[in-house]
Amino acid sequence: MSKKATEFQRKAMSRMYRGKEIFKPLNTGWIDENVACVREWVANIFFYRKGDTTIMIDAGYNYDRLAEKMSWLGIDPHSIRHILITHQDTDHVGAVEADSPGQFRDAALYIGEIENRYLTGEVRRRVIYHLYKLPQVTINNEKVLLHDDEVIDIDGIRIECFLVPGHTWGHMVYLVDGKYLFTGDTIWFGADGGYSFISALAEDNKLAVKSLALLEKKLKKRGLHPLFITGHTGWTDNMEFAFAHKNELCSPFKKRAHDLNALYDAYDESDDTEEKAKSGCLKGVGK
Repeated sequence: MSKKATEFQRKAMSRMYRGKEIFKPLNTGWIDENVACVREWVANIFFYRKGDTTIMIDAGYNYDRLAEKMSWLGIDPHSIRHILITHQDTDHVGAVEADSPGQFRDAALYIGEIENRYLTGEVRRRVIYHLYKLPQVTINNEKVLLHDDEVIDIDGIRIECFLVPGHTWGHMVYLVDGKYLFTGDTIWFGADGGYSFISALAEDNKLAVKSLALLEKKLKKRGLHPLFITGHTGWTDNMEFAFAHKNELCSPFKKRAHDLNALYDAYDESDDTEEKAKSGCLKGVGK
C-alpha cells in the first residue's frame, strides 16, 4: 500500500497544494550535534544520535532516495534498531510498511497503544473531513506499544511519551532527553507561529486544539523549554511562537497566506542537495 499511496501523494498533493504558501519542510541536514533531518518532499524524518545509538523518529514515505540522503548525514540505514512513530499515516510509516524495500525490517517500532488500533484494523483512518477512508496500513516489524506519560530508556536515551490526539486518535509526541520535542503532525508553523495541524486531515479538530493547549500546559508546569521539531515545517526553541495560534486551525483553503516564504511546490526537491546538507546547521524559526 505504501508505494501506491506515496506515488499518489507525490502527484495529487503536489497539484493540490502548489502555490498555497503552506508547505515549508526542512531540507536534509543537522539541526545540532544530536538531531538530523532527511527531507522527503514535504515530510521531515528525524534522527537522534547519542553515543553509538541513533534513533529514527518517523519513517516517512516509501521513498527511493532515503538511503542516499541518510548517507549525506553519515547514517547507515542498517544501524537503525529503534524507530519512534508519532502516527500511522503513509508519510510517517512508509519506509516500514510491508511493501517497502525492508531497510528497517530489523528495527523495533515504538507506537502508541491507541494508534496501533489502526494497524490492527480495529479503527480506520479517515481524512478530508471524514469523507475519505484510507487503506489499512500493514507493518510486520516488532512493536512496542506505548501509553500516555510513559517514560522509556533506549541505550541511555530518555524518551517521554505524550498522547496528543486529534490529527489521529492515538498521535504521540516524544520528548527526548528533556530537550527535543518531536511533534509529528500536531503543530504547523506559519510565518507568525504555530497552529493546530491541517484541518482537513484531522480525525477531530476540536480535540486537536484541546490537546495542543494541554501539551503547552504540561510543558510550562514542568518548566520545560524544548526545541519544537515539526513533521512538515521547521523547528523553534521559542515556546510562545510554537503555541502562538494553538486555538486556530491551519487551512490551505483560507485566503490568508500561512508563510509567504513557503515553497511554491514543496514536492520539488531541487533545493535539497548534498552540498547544502553538509554546509551548516538548519536554522530555526521564530527567533
